Amino acid sequence: MMQPPPNLIESLGRVEHFKRFPEAARAEIVNAGQVRRFPAGGIIFREGEPSAGMFVLFQGHVHLCKVGPQGQQSIVAEIEPVIMFNEVTVLDSGPNLTTAIALHDCMMWNINFDNFQALLNRYPIVGTSLLVVLAKRTRNLLSQYEDVSFRSVIARTAKLLLDLSEHGATPIDRKAYTNADLAAKISTVPEAVSRSLNTLKKNGDIVCTRAMIIVKQPQILEKFAQIERTLY
Repeated sequence: MMQPPPNLIESLGRVEHFKRFPEAARAEIVNAGQVRRFPAGGIIFREGEPSAGMFVLFQGHVHLCKVGPQGQQSIVAEIEPVIMFNEVTVLDSGPNLTTAIALHDCMMWNINFDNFQALLNRYPIVGTSLLVVLAKRTRNLLSQYEDVSFRSVIARTAKLLLDLSEHGATPIDRKAYTNADLAAKISTVPEAVSRSLNTLKKNGDIVCTRAMIIVKQPQILEKFAQIERTLY
C-alpha cells in the first residue's frame, strides 16, 4: 500500500499554484481536503458527472480523456506529479469536463467545491493564482484544436513521433505506446495510425517493429508534420 507523503504541506508547496503561500496557509488548505488513492486502471472521475473537485497528484500517472459516442478515447492531457487537475469544477461547480484514468497506482489530494469556495473567501489569491494555470491550459487546448483542425492524421502522427522520440534521439517503446495509445493522443482511431505508420515505414522514415519505433529521418517527419523551425 502506498504511504502518504511524509510532509503533505511541504509537498503541496511544490505545486506552482501554491508556492507563494506561507506554511500556515498551506496547512489550512491541506486540512480542507483529503488524501485519496486509486489503483492502476481505476476511474478517478467520469466526464459529465457532478464535480469531483480539484485534485493534486503526488504519486502515479493520470490521463484526462474525452470519450466519443462509440467509446473511442482522446487524451486531452497527461498528468504527472506534482500538478493539479480538474480545477475548473471548483470554480463553477459544473460537471467534470473529462474522464480521469489512473495509469499507475496513484495517490492524490482532493478538495470539493464547497471547501474550495471557503478557501477563496479566506485567501483570494487562491483564485487569482489559478488564472495563470487556466491560461496555460487554454493555450494547450487551442494547440490541440489546431492540430486536429489543420493537420492530417499522418501529419499528427509524424509530430507525435518526433515528440515521443525526442526528435529521433530515443526509440519509442511499443509496449508503452500501442496504436490505440498513439491514436488517443492525436484524436483519431488506431486504424488511421496504423496506415500512417505503414506509410512512414515504407518511405524509410521510421523503423517500426512490435518492440519499438525508431525515427530515422526526423527532417522528413518535420515536413510531414508541417513544423516550421524558427531561425535565430
